[in-house]
Amino acid sequence: MKFTKRTALRGEITVPGDKSISHRTILLGSLAEGMTEVHGFLQGADCLSSIACFQAMGVTIEREGDTVRIHGKGLHGLQAPTQPLDAGNSGTTTRLMAGILAAQPFTSTVTGDASIQKRPMKRIIIPLTQMGANIVSIRGNDCAPLRIQGMPLTGIHYQSPVASAQVKSAILLAGLYADGETSVTEPYLSRNHTELMFRAFGIPIHCEGTTATVHPTEHLTAQQIIVPGDISSAAYFIVAALITPNSCITIRNVGINPTRDGILEVCRAMGADLTVEPLRREQSEPVADITVRTSALKGTVIEGSLIPKLIDELPIIAVLACFASGTTIIRDAQELKVKESNRIDVMTRHLTAMGADVEATDDGMIIHGGKPLHGAVIDSHLDHRIAMSFAIAGMNADGETEITGAECVTISYPDFYQDLKRL
Repeated sequence: MKFTKRTALRGEITVPGDKSISHRTILLGSLAEGMTEVHGFLQGADCLSSIACFQAMGVTIEREGDTVRIHGKGLHGLQAPTQPLDAGNSGTTTRLMAGILAAQPFTSTVTGDASIQKRPMKRIIIPLTQMGANIVSIRGNDCAPLRIQGMPLTGIHYQSPVASAQVKSAILLAGLYADGETSVTEPYLSRNHTELMFRAFGIPIHCEGTTATVHPTEHLTAQQIIVPGDISSAAYFIVAALITPNSCITIRNVGINPTRDGILEVCRAMGADLTVEPLRREQSEPVADITVRTSALKGTVIEGSLIPKLIDELPIIAVLACFASGTTIIRDAQELKVKESNRIDVMTRHLTAMGADVEATDDGMIIHGGKPLHGAVIDSHLDHRIAMSFAIAGMNADGETEITGAECVTISYPDFYQDLKRL
């Protein structure tokens, strides 16, 4: 797909439902008793992988537009799959589902595409094994495919070396089946959608500081859930409005969970003209309309506890930093190396090819802003966040930018290019 320079992006947009929340509605809805109805569900490939996996374990799940109805089987009602469970490109499906499978009375295999089969799974294998799980990396490389033999589990207190909602959630989901309380302490607080949804489904959970503690339960109660718009998807339009001349965009119904709103903190620190109008709460998830206008920006430092709040937005923040005066430093973001691609390497290499002054570090990037960008051929590495980030960069670069593998945006935002074109 090819992009050329644009000006004056204007209008209103509603981004698709939050990917993290959509995944969790499938997992918890499948374990609940009764029918869970979800509105605003993200119809992206990753979330559809979660649906397919639980359908393969006997759960009836109906889709009608962005409404999903999950006929839960109860905590102990899943059936042994007859084939390997294919998580596709979804790390969330792979890791969170492993926590549930660790306690089931059957053996299962979890696999995925070539990208998933390179992503680190030791981070969940270690704590789940400490709980009594029997998980084997079939190829012996601590990656998928994973063979999981369900076992009786024991509650533990796990000190996680990484602030990862996927690690935390896998352990908490396994804790539903353990013989005592299970707790996870993180170095920084990661996104807390699992904890909020546990409460909505009636699961006893206690959170204090960076520690979440769950107690085993016998019943989950089916829910009606409205999924807010995904702030990670909204981020591309926020940045587009900030750096594209004469632009003003309003993004409606965006989730602004305080463990996810780091992009807004960074934009404000850089001097963005940005208005957030709170609307309501959906299952304790705050929602707002966000209006953004073209702004003169300055560099900033992004590090520490802020990183887990914007880890998925760092590629588009790197683009934003190229259009700010001064230097932007991103630190403590080693996680970027083990996403769908090595995002530190890919962003540095391709932004440099477009004329930016970017230096990769072991845990982030140093970006000296203010250098005009020009078109280039960009390999997306089939990473949806890389493709969308360079679409925005290409619209603010001289000449033509071509993105190969651009169709990978279907993972999280199937209509991204159409929505961008409407503005």
